Amino acid sequence: MNRRRTTPHRSTEEALRSLGRLTAQILERIKLQQARVELAVALQRQMLPAELPALPGLRAAARYTPSRDGLDVGGDWYDAFPLPGTASVGFAIGDVQGHDVEAAAFMGQVRTGLRAVATATGDPGEVLRGVNELLISMGSDLFTTCSFVCFDPVTGELACSRAGHVPAVRASADCPAEVVWDPGGLPLGIQAGETYPVTRRLLTRAGAFVMITDGVVEGPSYPIDRGLAEVSRLVGAGYDADAEELAARVSRVADRTGHCDDAAVLVLRHDGVRP
Repeated sequence: MNRRRTTPHRSTEEALRSLGRLTAQILERIKLQQARVELAVALQRQMLPAELPALPGLRAAARYTPSRDGLDVGGDWYDAFPLPGTASVGFAIGDVQGHDVEAAAFMGQVRTGLRAVATATGDPGEVLRGVNELLISMGSDLFTTCSFVCFDPVTGELACSRAGHVPAVRASADCPAEVVWDPGGLPLGIQAGETYPVTRRLLTRAGAFVMITDGVVEGPSYPIDRGLAEVSRLVGAGYDADAEELAARVSRVADRTGHCDDAAVLVLRHDGVRP
């Protein structure tokens, strides 16, 4: 019996060709996204300081944790640098709105702006005000939260200013762990003319001042209050621990939150200075 070879229906052939084109487009987009993520990670790693300044009476340590899905990168950052003409050191931590390459590049602009403005003034509130005006003048659609503090090893004063950022947590030999709800202003890059109050503290006893980003303490089903309470517990129990060890403990809180964002921790472990 003769068998006739059947040919696929034209609509089937067209469907298969369309499927092939769509598959190729999807693979190309995946490769492009992977390249953008890798570039964002490389930019961010390059912009984060390789080491933190060392100064009498204070040891600093930091941790950065990428997001779990590998896409939300490029937003969180920290920095530390000596303030010109003084013995003081400035420490900053922040979270850029958005992610990917654009956020990583914007993070670099903010970091450069902080260092530039700090050459003219060591007042944290004035530094944040100057950077805010700079970002507004650049006309970017992005903005960043930020906390900027200055530590004077001679007087033991820690001056703090906050631009819409997550509060810090502190504890010392004479102060139980607490969330530091200092007054602050709007995130940087949103509104011209914004002012940023400064809170000053004398660190006369041994303790720790811990700054974080929201990726550490907040997740899809993990409220920020719960995360802050957990960080407070860790800081209260380990304020006299090694700075690196305390930073590692606090950064692990992010593993419990199921965070979708990246996360950063900056620990200032101080010995205390006599007034």
